[in-house]
Amino acid sequence: MKFRDRLVGLRKQKGYNQNYIAIYMGVSQVSISNWERGLKEPNFQSLIDLANLFGVSCDFLLGVSDKAETEEKL
Repeated sequence: MKFRDRLVGLRKQKGYNQNYIAIYMGVSQVSISNWERGLKEPNFQSLIDLANLFGVSCDFLLGVSDKAETEEKL
Protein backbone atom coordinates (compact mmCIF):
# COMPACT_ATOMS: atom_id res chain seq x y z
CA MET A 1 0.00 0.00 0.00
CA LYS A 2 1.33 3.43 -0.93
CA PHE A 3 1.85 6.42 1.34
CA ARG A 4 -1.06 8.31 -0.20
CA ASP A 5 -3.43 5.39 0.42
CA ARG A 6 -2.32 5.08 4.04
CA LEU A 7 -2.74 8.83 4.56
CA VAL A 8 -6.27 8.88 3.15
CA GLY A 9 -7.24 5.76 5.11
CA LEU A 10 -5.92 7.06 8.41
CA ARG A 11 -7.49 10.48 7.88
CA LYS A 12 -10.90 8.97 7.20
CA GLN A 13 -10.55 6.47 10.05
CA LYS A 14 -9.93 9.34 12.49
CA GLY A 15 -12.70 11.45 10.98
CA TYR A 16 -10.35 14.30 10.06
CA ASN A 17 -10.74 16.46 6.99
CA GLN A 18 -7.83 17.81 4.95
CA ASN A 19 -8.23 21.28 6.44
CA TYR A 20 -7.87 19.95 10.01
CA ILE A 21 -4.64 18.16 9.14
CA ALA A 22 -3.34 21.22 7.28
CA ILE A 23 -3.89 23.43 10.32
CA TYR A 24 -2.29 20.85 12.63
CA MET A 25 0.69 20.53 10.29
CA GLY A 26 1.05 24.24 9.54
CA VAL A 27 0.76 23.66 5.79
CA SER A 28 -1.88 24.47 3.19
CA GLN A 29 -4.86 22.25 2.48
CA VAL A 30 -3.53 22.02 -1.08
CA SER A 31 -0.38 20.35 0.29
CA ILE A 32 -2.46 17.69 2.02
CA SER A 33 -4.47 17.18 -1.17
CA ASN A 34 -1.28 16.83 -3.21
CA TRP A 35 0.08 14.24 -0.76
CA GLU A 36 -3.15 12.26 -0.92
CA ARG A 37 -3.19 12.34 -4.72
CA GLY A 38 0.46 11.27 -4.92
CA LEU A 39 1.56 14.47 -6.65
CA LYS A 40 3.99 15.45 -3.89
CA GLU A 41 5.40 13.91 -0.74
CA PRO A 42 5.91 15.46 2.68
CA ASN A 43 9.34 16.37 4.01
CA PHE A 44 10.88 14.35 6.85
CA GLN A 45 9.53 16.54 9.65
CA SER A 46 6.04 16.50 8.19
CA LEU A 47 6.18 12.72 7.95
CA ILE A 48 7.12 12.53 11.63
CA ASP A 49 4.32 14.95 12.53
CA LEU A 50 1.79 12.87 10.57
CA ALA A 51 2.94 9.70 12.31
CA ASN A 52 2.50 11.41 15.69
CA LEU A 53 -0.93 12.77 14.75
CA PHE A 54 -2.20 9.32 13.76
CA GLY A 55 -0.28 7.36 16.41
CA VAL A 56 1.50 5.17 13.88
CA SER A 57 5.11 4.64 12.85
CA CYS A 58 6.76 6.36 9.90
CA ASP A 59 7.48 2.89 8.51
CA PHE A 60 3.75 2.17 8.47
CA LEU A 61 2.96 5.47 6.73
CA LEU A 62 5.60 4.77 4.09
CA GLY A 63 4.39 1.22 3.50
CA VAL A 64 7.62 -0.34 4.78
CA SER A 65 5.75 -2.16 7.53
CA ASP A 66 2.19 -3.36 7.95
CA LYS A 67 2.46 -2.95 11.71
CA ALA A 68 0.82 0.38 12.61
CA GLU A 69 1.91 0.55 16.24
CA THR A 70 5.13 2.25 17.22
CA GLU A 71 7.60 0.39 19.41
CA GLU A 72 9.24 2.23 22.28
CA LYS A 73 12.88 1.27 22.60
CA LEU A 74 14.83 2.05 25.75
